Amino acid sequence: MFAIITVMFGFFGLFGSKGGDIENYMDKKADNVTKTVYQFTMNDIDEKPVDLSKYKGKVILIVNVASKCGHTPQYEDLQALYDKNKDKNFVILGFPANNFLSQEPGTDADIKTFCTKNYGVTFPMFSKISVKGKDMAPLYKFLTTKEENGVVDAPVKWNFQKFLIDKEGRVVTFFSPGTKVTDKEFTEVFSQFVK
Repeated sequence: MFAIITVMFGFFGLFGSKGGDIENYMDKKADNVTKTVYQFTMNDIDEKPVDLSKYKGKVILIVNVASKCGHTPQYEDLQALYDKNKDKNFVILGFPANNFLSQEPGTDADIKTFCTKNYGVTFPMFSKISVKGKDMAPLYKFLTTKEENGVVDAPVKWNFQKFLIDKEGRVVTFFSPGTKVTDKEFTEVFSQFVK
C-alpha cells in the first residue's frame, strides 16, 4: 500500500523536483514582462497590508505553508536559508493556506505562535489565503498562470510549493512541494540569483 501511495504522490509531483524550466525565464527575461509580484498588496500575519513592492531589489521565495503537513518540517530549512542569505537581498514570504486536507486549520494568531515556537520563524509570514480554486488569491493566480506571469503554468499541488522571484519581481521558476531548499535541484538555481 505504501508503495502505491508513494508512486501516486511521485506521479502528481508532490515529492519531485522543480516544476518550472529556468530556460523559459531566460527566454522571457528579454521580453517586456510588465506584470510582477509588485502589483500585489497582501495582509501580513498581523493583518496589516503589505505592498509587495517593498521587496523590490530582493530575490523572493514565496511558499504556501501549513502547520499540520508532512512537509511542515521544511520550515527549519527555510529559516536556515533565510538566516544565511537575508543580508544578500533575499527574503522568504510564507503564505499559510488550508487548501490541502485542512492542514492549516488555525487562525493567523495560531499560525504565528506555531511558527515562532516550533521553528523560530523570522521571515515574513502572511495572513491565511487560498492558493487554488474559485477563491484563489490574485497573487497565486499570477504565480500559477503563464498567461499572467509570462513564464510558467504551475498550479499548486500541495503545501510548500515554492516560487522563485527575481530582483525585478518576475517569476523565475517553481519547485514542487517535496523539493527541499537543501536539494541540489533547488540550490543550483538559487545560487544563480543569490550570491
